[in-house]
Amino acid sequence: MNDLTTGPVGRHVLQLAAFIALTMLFQSLYFVADLYFVARLGKEAVAGVGLAGTVTFIVVGITQALSVGAIALMSQAFGRKDRVAGQRIFNQALALSVLVGLVFCAALFAARRSYVRSLAADASTAELGIQYLTWFIPALLLQFPLAILSAGLRAIGEVKGPTLIQSTTVLVNIAVAPVLIFGWGTGRPLGVAGAAIASLGSVALACAALARYLRRPASALRFDPRSWIPQPRLWAAMLRIGLPAGGEFGLMLVYSVAVYAAIQRFGAAAQAGFGIGFRVMQTLFLPTLAIAFAATPVAGQSYGARLGSRVRHTFRAAATATASIMLALTLLCQLAPDSLMHLFTADPAVVAVGADYLRVVSWNFLATGIMFVSSSMFQAMGNTLPTLGASALRMALFAGLASAASHQLDFELRHVWYISVATVIAQLAINLWLLRREFARKLGPLPVAADR
Repeated sequence: MNDLTTGPVGRHVLQLAAFIALTMLFQSLYFVADLYFVARLGKEAVAGVGLAGTVTFIVVGITQALSVGAIALMSQAFGRKDRVAGQRIFNQALALSVLVGLVFCAALFAARRSYVRSLAADASTAELGIQYLTWFIPALLLQFPLAILSAGLRAIGEVKGPTLIQSTTVLVNIAVAPVLIFGWGTGRPLGVAGAAIASLGSVALACAALARYLRRPASALRFDPRSWIPQPRLWAAMLRIGLPAGGEFGLMLVYSVAVYAAIQRFGAAAQAGFGIGFRVMQTLFLPTLAIAFAATPVAGQSYGARLGSRVRHTFRAAATATASIMLALTLLCQLAPDSLMHLFTADPAVVAVGADYLRVVSWNFLATGIMFVSSSMFQAMGNTLPTLGASALRMALFAGLASAASHQLDFELRHVWYISVATVIAQLAINLWLLRREFARKLGPLPVAADR
């Protein structure tokens, strides 16, 4: 376990962020690798897998609801040096995640056909999306315990081992995916289903390896089956913090569904271009997301130890690092969006849509990065409702404006991208105002302590 309540704040944030970024990069590569190989099957396959992959936002939202509350309570407990409470929270979060994962994935499997068909541009795209989801849903189920295992280690500042495990399993996925998709060496190509099966095997391997890692004698966390018996009060405490944070990620599904619906009339090429462009943008965001995720345990342990000035310092350090990265990424997307799209497809129509998307939405990268960091501060202090409210307001505004624009005679794809930029900037202003109020309310009474 790493004590994050002492030592330079900036160094803690950057050290944790470096390993978290690598872990997130390899996790995102599960889907990015699928898109890379599936793109060789045609634009309908890309559109189908991209459309099916939107359910990942629901899973991310739910696992965030479970893991954010666990990280906040665990980091505060370890900040108070209360290891017994930290262990109990970890085991309760693990039990809850398995239960929720089973219920959700069973419902998703039953509804997969109607979901994909309702949004696909044509029957071929829909069928390929259904084929992918049939095997990808079991992989999503394993993401639930995997999220809690990773969250527990992040809360205690231990990220080196998980990074090595995640990187290894993704390499396995990248090696196996083309074999299954194209039938290399087997003569039995599985198409989009092969991509999902490769991801399933890789996630299963990651779960097994992380579980083994936690069973080491030196591990600060322990599996305790006696602590898996439901404790409703503790579940409620975790969910009070986690549900709003998970809702923020879940609202990304609202965004993607609203875009798919608004651009449906432009066909599979438009949906494929948006799907790839959106995934490229998510991959570019990994460094700043890693900084935000690293800031949560640093601020959480400091808040648990009643070091108010250290919490504020964590926000300043994380926001400064994020701003630098996001400005560089904005420049990249302004200068070379076509090159980023060509990494995944050579279809001119798909490239044109995705490149235009990246060129326009990159103007909100800086605002988005700072919003990530502000959200991590709310998580660390155990109050995530304000940022959920700001996100919901932004998504409602975006969905309404995009829908209205799509019914205009002169409607163009880039009108949707412009609306996205405007609503993100509005959300940033609301987030910063809410964070300033939260700092004054929660950190004002706390004693000032050295934070270097």
